[in-house]
Amino acid sequence: MNDEIVIAEALQGQVRIHAARTTAMVSEAQKIHNCAPTSAAALGRTMTVAALMASDLKNPNEHVKVRIDGKGPCGAINVQADGAGNVRGLIGNPGVHMVRSDGHLAVGQAVGINGSLTVSRDMGLKEPFTGIVPLQTGEIGDDFAYYYAVSEQTPSVVAVGVLIDTDLSVNSAGGLIFQLLPNAEEEVIEAVEKVAREMKHVSEYMKEERSVDDIVKELFPDAAILSHKPVQWHCDCSKDHFADALATLHDKDLKDMIEEDHGAEIVCDYCHKAYQFTEAELQQILEGKHRA
Repeated sequence: MNDEIVIAEALQGQVRIHAARTTAMVSEAQKIHNCAPTSAAALGRTMTVAALMASDLKNPNEHVKVRIDGKGPCGAINVQADGAGNVRGLIGNPGVHMVRSDGHLAVGQAVGINGSLTVSRDMGLKEPFTGIVPLQTGEIGDDFAYYYAVSEQTPSVVAVGVLIDTDLSVNSAGGLIFQLLPNAEEEVIEAVEKVAREMKHVSEYMKEERSVDDIVKELFPDAAILSHKPVQWHCDCSKDHFADALATLHDKDLKDMIEEDHGAEIVCDYCHKAYQFTEAELQQILEGKHRA
């Protein structure tokens, strides 16, 4: 089944639902960063929630940035997602594999809780909206639910999962966010709590050969599907982007690259693509700084 995001509403329009299958996207991230299972799960969960958050953006050029740093073994996680469904991410230590006593991946232990979750929404205004909350469990879903409650005052259920296969590849991945709209009735709140309590793990739903629509309607039989949106791994790095970054360096640093290194290579942290700059190109960047 293809990756996609589905937006729906249910229970007389008092619950907003965002659901996504992100198996291909998370698999691509795992391959690019050569992630061990626990790091793959931590990065994949974060990318999935960021994609769901960005699916509400009106403009494809608007974006959401997420940073999770719990001071755990896997290091900081950084993810960017835009309104067109493009997502990219990286994790500080991709080689972490930790397992709990029950056999499940120890994502919370790998991420840690001695830090924070930061969400920045760039919606084309002068300044992005940024919210920061302390990490609660490091399991990602719980932490985003806490973020929604504290930073955006929106009661939410956030369920996200990545299932790793026996060959250590990504078998399935996806996420669900249920949000209560203002003035939701008590019966609706209880119904959402019952769904959250009784539902299977998200990755179990996403490995099944059926659409995200069907999964949403199993959980909420009266759900009305509002829209479908794409979601995919995509890095928008470019040589021009890194040329602009080089232009922010001190003149001495650029001159050292020209005279001592005879050029420069910059590798994108997100996709690992390498960009080469010749002496002449570096000289042009240096001269351009003083023409500006």
